[in-house]
Amino acid sequence: MDTTLPVLAGTVSTIVFVGSVLPMLHKAFRTRELSSYSLGNIVLANVGNTVHSVYVFALPPGPIWVLHTFYLVSSALMLHWCLRSRAAARGDDVRPAVVGVSR
Repeated sequence: MDTTLPVLAGTVSTIVFVGSVLPMLHKAFRTRELSSYSLGNIVLANVGNTVHSVYVFALPPGPIWVLHTFYLVSSALMLHWCLRSRAAARGDDVRPAVVGVSR
């Protein structure tokens, strides 16, 4: 890997950004308390990350791929957890139905 200043800066910023998001993911996973998160914002983040993937993955592999993949996964997890949390709050059955199995 070429260790030029831009690649080093990209690597360091990736580590910093991932480190800043991990506590939020850990707390959301641990507490399952997501009522303070905006569903609209999480949906927009997922749409934006998906569209931005066209650009990012056209670039040569590097730290930006790691960072963007992390953003894709973390925003998708937050969307999944947020939807499950809201369904549970409404009293919906959040377990997937299995065909042919009665409860």
